[in-house]
Amino acid sequence: MQSLVGFLRGLGAARLMAMIAVTVALVGFFAFVIIRVTTPQMTTLFTDLSTEDSSAIIKDLERQAIPYELKNDGAVVMVPKDKVTRLRMHLAEGGLPKGGGVGYEIFDKSDALGTTSFVQNINHLRALEGELARTIRAIDRIQAARVHLVLPERPLFSRETPEPSASIVVRVRGALEPQQIRAIRHLVASAVSGLKPQRVSIVDETGQLLADGEAGDNENVAGDERRNAFEKRLRGEVEAIVSSVVGAGRARVQLSADFDYNRITQTSDKFDPEGRVLRSTQTREESSQTGENNGQVTVNNELPGNQRADGASTAKDQSKKTEETNNYEISHTTKTEVTEAGRVNRISVAVLVDGAYTKNEKGELVYQERGKEQLDRIATLVRSAIGFDQKRGDQVEVVNLKFAEAPMVAPIPEPTGLLGMLQFTKDDVMYVIELGVMMLLSLVVLFMVIRPLVRRILTAEALQAPSSGDAMPALTDGSAAATGQSLVPAGLNQIDVAQVQGQVHAQTVHRVGELAERNPTETASIVRQWLSEPAA
Repeated sequence: MQSLVGFLRGLGAARLMAMIAVTVALVGFFAFVIIRVTTPQMTTLFTDLSTEDSSAIIKDLERQAIPYELKNDGAVVMVPKDKVTRLRMHLAEGGLPKGGGVGYEIFDKSDALGTTSFVQNINHLRALEGELARTIRAIDRIQAARVHLVLPERPLFSRETPEPSASIVVRVRGALEPQQIRAIRHLVASAVSGLKPQRVSIVDETGQLLADGEAGDNENVAGDERRNAFEKRLRGEVEAIVSSVVGAGRARVQLSADFDYNRITQTSDKFDPEGRVLRSTQTREESSQTGENNGQVTVNNELPGNQRADGASTAKDQSKKTEETNNYEISHTTKTEVTEAGRVNRISVAVLVDGAYTKNEKGELVYQERGKEQLDRIATLVRSAIGFDQKRGDQVEVVNLKFAEAPMVAPIPEPTGLLGMLQFTKDDVMYVIELGVMMLLSLVVLFMVIRPLVRRILTAEALQAPSSGDAMPALTDGSAAATGQSLVPAGLNQIDVAQVQGQVHAQTVHRVGELAERNPTETASIVRQWLSEPAA
């Protein structure tokens, strides 16, 4: 301990503080490197968590003593990569995350005996809203959703039942497509009894009205979707058939369809006079007879079949009338035609094809335009693919122009063999790069900082001349060697006299002490020689 204390005192306050600072810095640096290297790789456990779900998950992780990290104000929880799958299954068993809303689990711990019907209805409404919000959040681009349902009760003595309605507020990433908005409306309408899709309103987080529930708007959206789907289908078919001729990536197709969304109903009545049929016949005959009586009114004249007393014949007037009525049925045709909305009025197609590329004698690619005959054949194929109708006014244009970039792109080779089996992910590559940087930085600090500092400290001690002492100078005095007297025995020849003379420091002193302990006889003879010398 005395030797250690003496060694520390010999260093001086400045050098001692420098060594302590360097030691502390090195210990801190290597501790950081070790902790960073040994820290497990963190990956995302859940994202877009609500405050309630995040706090419940953190409480469970702390109970299991699993390290975690929070990002994005607690909305993202990160855990060690090797424990993600097990933690997700464990949390799913406990019903986490719940999705920031109350679902049908509200009835799991409720006391049905002491609950009124009003409370039960409120809980049912909350559960239905929570389950719908969870289902809507499962749709792509939707981060959060909140659903409000209005389910009115039918008043007493009322024939009409009020229709239910719903309002939805969503927080989205980017923008929702029209078919996604329609899907949300139909999803909610199908889950609630009596609710129509037109009665569902959707608003995003910026207050923009995505669906206002008007029937006309719904019809327009459906018409646009039908037109877009029709154009997309025809465009894909045309591009596929043209690309098979000119090559993949060497054709661009644009197609526009004009639709008529008017719904037309026509009713016509047709009568055929040649197609008559006798339905009924009615015949009526009338006959009458009158005779002369000279204006006398007698009983004999009024009796039927009367005869005159004198037996003379009497002149009479006779009349006969026949009437016939025939009823005919004429053929009658009633025709009603309904033309639904969405008729194609016109189709316009523009096809741009690239030319051919050939190699010349130098191996360079040379552009070559396509011939008119080939373009006409391509146009014929396009007309057949779209169902070209000249009376309808359809147009097809096929143009050959050079593309801005050459289509020949070298394919990216897929890793095979051992690299294909490993299939490092981006996180793995970044982790390996981070470890390499840490190791390189450690080597730089070791060789560029630690080694120069230690060498400088030792060099400063060696260059410091001894302030006092008579024994060592007498040992290294050159006069004794000049007289031929060998003051240093053979066992001490290992000591470099020049180094002892010019670089007296603590390390050399310690080495001399070790030599003295190993060779006590020679050391005693040297001391006797020093004592026998006369005092200067």
